[in-house]
Amino acid sequence: MIVPSTIEGLRAELAAVGRPLVFVPTMGALHEGHLTLLREARILAGSTGTVVASIFVNPTQFGPGEDLDSYPKPLERDLALCEGEGADVVFTPGPDEIYFEDRSISVSEGRLSEGLCGERRPGHFDGVCLVVLKLFNVIGCDIAVFGKKDYQQLAIIRRMVRDLNVPVEIVGVETVREDDGLAMSSRNAYLTKAERAQAPGIRRALLKLCEAAAGGNAEVADLRANFESAIAADLPDGRIDYLGIVDRSSLEPIKTVVDRPALAACAVHLGKARLIDNVEIGPESQPDGPLVS
Repeated sequence: MIVPSTIEGLRAELAAVGRPLVFVPTMGALHEGHLTLLREARILAGSTGTVVASIFVNPTQFGPGEDLDSYPKPLERDLALCEGEGADVVFTPGPDEIYFEDRSISVSEGRLSEGLCGERRPGHFDGVCLVVLKLFNVIGCDIAVFGKKDYQQLAIIRRMVRDLNVPVEIVGVETVREDDGLAMSSRNAYLTKAERAQAPGIRRALLKLCEAAAGGNAEVADLRANFESAIAADLPDGRIDYLGIVDRSSLEPIKTVVDRPALAACAVHLGKARLIDNVEIGPESQPDGPLVS
């Protein structure tokens, strides 16, 4: 496995590699969810293709007061995990390698990012789009693999690729969970033992909401109340940041009745961690994430 830290070194290594070139962007602190993405990338690359991962904690997607400085960075462990999953190249740049000091160009998405996490974290998805587009340009990948845990991010990346005619196929992979249902996340490491015991209640609350919708209770106000009462009962130390019930394709809020394929997505503060999760509700739509039309 090759581990370049500069763009020049990366491009030199990728100049004659086998195709397809399948890319998995990460911020490190890898867990089973990331490893699942790497396994999917290895399948997509096949015996002749190349799997490239990146480990880069992107400063432009962190807002004031967020955990940029404390974000875990176990690089040696992460590299060993990447090698174990068959990655051929892992790109490990520093911020100065990715961003010019006097940079003046940005990338902004103005529709899918208006609600959910985008509303709570202004500028976050602009930073995501900027770094992902730069990495696509630097790596020249054919396929990129993202998880569905951040459903909004997946939708926005697909929209960016569509709108800017980026020749990269985006593949979405189902959320990977702990045995008790908690969505795997690097930020789970922030949880105390007591908080970790409560955290699976987020998934249980979403599933109760899903069951209520499937049982014919599709009034948004009722579904919201269902979720809030479940969180209050299961997470005494938790605080709901948001619960969004949105159209699964456009991510626009559904105001009254869930009468089309929808998504219930939430963020919950638990101690130092802000945990996100989602569940698809309403009539079935395409299984591989949100549409972008």
